[in-house]
Amino acid sequence: MGEIELPKVVEGVCSEALFRHKVVTSVLALVILGYERPIAIEQTVQSVHVTETGQVRVLSTRTLYRWLAEYQKGGIAALEPAKRVLESKALGDELIAFLKDEKADDPDASIPELLRRAEERSVLGPDDRVHRVTVWRMLKRLALPTSSRAAKQHADIRRFAYPHRMRMVLVDGKHFRAGAGRLKRVAFFFIDDCSRRVLWAVVGPSESSALLLRGLYDVVRHFGLMDILYFDRGPGFIANDTHAVCVRLHIHFIHGQARYPQGHGKVEAFNKTAHHDILRGMSRAEVDPDFGSLELRLRHYIEHQYNVRPHESLDDQTPEQCWKSDERELTFPRDHEDLRSRFVLTESRRVSGDNIVSVNRTRYEVPIGHRLKWIVVQRHLLDGAVRIVHENKLVQLHPVDLAHNAESKRARQAKTKNESREAPKTAAAMAFERSFGPVDPSVSQSTKGRKDKKGTP
Repeated sequence: MGEIELPKVVEGVCSEALFRHKVVTSVLALVILGYERPIAIEQTVQSVHVTETGQVRVLSTRTLYRWLAEYQKGGIAALEPAKRVLESKALGDELIAFLKDEKADDPDASIPELLRRAEERSVLGPDDRVHRVTVWRMLKRLALPTSSRAAKQHADIRRFAYPHRMRMVLVDGKHFRAGAGRLKRVAFFFIDDCSRRVLWAVVGPSESSALLLRGLYDVVRHFGLMDILYFDRGPGFIANDTHAVCVRLHIHFIHGQARYPQGHGKVEAFNKTAHHDILRGMSRAEVDPDFGSLELRLRHYIEHQYNVRPHESLDDQTPEQCWKSDERELTFPRDHEDLRSRFVLTESRRVSGDNIVSVNRTRYEVPIGHRLKWIVVQRHLLDGAVRIVHENKLVQLHPVDLAHNAESKRARQAKTKNESREAPKTAAAMAFERSFGPVDPSVSQSTKGRKDKKGTP
């Protein structure tokens, strides 16, 4: 067997080439010691190989044969990894440069968002069609982030879809930051399961039943009653008020399984889209953190962007087109007053001795006349008012103001008929007069005269 030269290290090579050079050196060293090449390669494959960054690499037999062949042809320079092709006829140099700049400024931007930005800035024409897989491959070649997330693994993941609109409405809350102060906000989105049309959005400081019911009221008022509400186990969804209103509206409600977001994956997919499209940009300084202002922004995005955008799961139809093409009739309440009455709950409460009634851990002052009695309290869930019937009138209660009560004057009670008359002379007073008699003689004469008139001896 002829003499075999070990590969020599040259300057100006990359770390990957040096790693391959080390592996080839191991194989050739075993050959010099008398091992046949297949046995030397097999032993090298079974060894542990660690890169300069501490990463363990697992190599295959085919890879070592290829590296040895490349070294024999071109030396260590041939061990350099192939350079990535950074050109694309499908995308063009202008779009590739645009992708580089956008990813440098916004690494979390999704591929559909990048393509929409390219259309807005005239990098792509209105008739240009670029497949997002092509863009993804180019981003991988450029070693740019693709905003991909690893999917969670569950034992049982099933998809469902109702054939008609308003059979099921999906509800979920998405937390975000708003304004220069990065204030905490949460948005409840109501999504039709069939058409994927986003029906409504409401914004509040935190998840609560009051915020959820306000959104449900607006959805029913504008789009009618749904058959089923599907939501997770957030604070606003498991509240008794939410269940009571669903019962009064004759709506079935379903709670998704805990730690199982894929059970309503359509909502999770929309949340991801909404985050990339608008929610992550809400923390900009020019955004007003007021709830009404944020709701206006979200509804503009829903009506003018998301609902009119072709959806892949709808065969490239828009949610608006799918909604309008459904022939199922919408069901509305009898009238506006009937709808508002469904959001009023009645409860029995006992009034304390100081005219106080407690409702949802809040103490309300009750008008005088109901002390220590059981009364019926009406809770209006839309405006949060608490009312009772007092003297045949519906009176709104207000939380007790302890500081005001401490300084205000007490009400002066009216005198009764018995209190306005002169007090009667008691037996003790009569006995006192008999024992001591009057001191003034004139009083004595007048008293004697009265006794004579009555016939007293």
